[in-house]
Amino acid sequence: MALTLYELNLEPQLPEEFKRIAAERGECEETKTQNIEEFRRYILEHNDCKPHRIDDEYLIKFLRARFWKISSSYRLICNYYKFREQNLSYYETVRPLDYKYIADSDIISVTPYRDQYGHRILIYRFGNWKPDEISIDVLFRVSVILLELGSLEPISQVVGGVGIYDLQNLTLSQIVHLSPSYAQKIIALLVTSMPISTSALHIVNPNWTFKAAFKLFTPFLNAAMRERLFIHSDMESLHEHISPEHLPKRYVHNKSVILNNTSGLNCFILNNVL
Repeated sequence: MALTLYELNLEPQLPEEFKRIAAERGECEETKTQNIEEFRRYILEHNDCKPHRIDDEYLIKFLRARFWKISSSYRLICNYYKFREQNLSYYETVRPLDYKYIADSDIISVTPYRDQYGHRILIYRFGNWKPDEISIDVLFRVSVILLELGSLEPISQVVGGVGIYDLQNLTLSQIVHLSPSYAQKIIALLVTSMPISTSALHIVNPNWTFKAAFKLFTPFLNAAMRERLFIHSDMESLHEHISPEHLPKRYVHNKSVILNNTSGLNCFILNNVL
């Protein structure tokens, strides 16, 4: 399946529709500079973490991810640096384009287009994963790359993203490579420790192995995340959340729908953003 190349949308000026959403989530143009400065002071006055950057562009990611609430944004940035310190191998000497083969394998992808609410869609197809060829740590490293890149886009900072966990062809031989510690890392990436919010997680094509896999994750799901987790027995259920015209073909049963993109595969062109 072909790899879709596209550029990050790093335009700092939000389109009007997203300015309205940003305002609903606590972003005020008149007080933005003041709020960023207050957050910077809060970081410097506390000793729980020492960010390597505290410039406006960097801090705004954390503020947007937590609706401009200073204390919540501070917990997020501390969680982020704790995760980095505990998982240095996911950050050191990372060249994203070295992992093009993961997209070619159709295990992890993110749509180059957005859904009807402006979300990028991160898709995991664990049934395509061959643990004897690709380690689970490689999958985590790729996930970190995609989330870090997504957090650079101002639109994504405002609206966050959604995840689809496609369990088609998932087997017990793949599940045994997961552990509670890895499950905890997945939740950290999608919920507690990255400067981009996850608006919803959708599980599609659940099979008989789903119950075993899900047991690994339930201890780490808080009440808020449980409300954003949806399990779909059919695609019509998924379409109640994501319009089919914003989904790859494999998730669309109505063939009359015109798709924005038929592959659902992608890779970011970095253009010196990291």
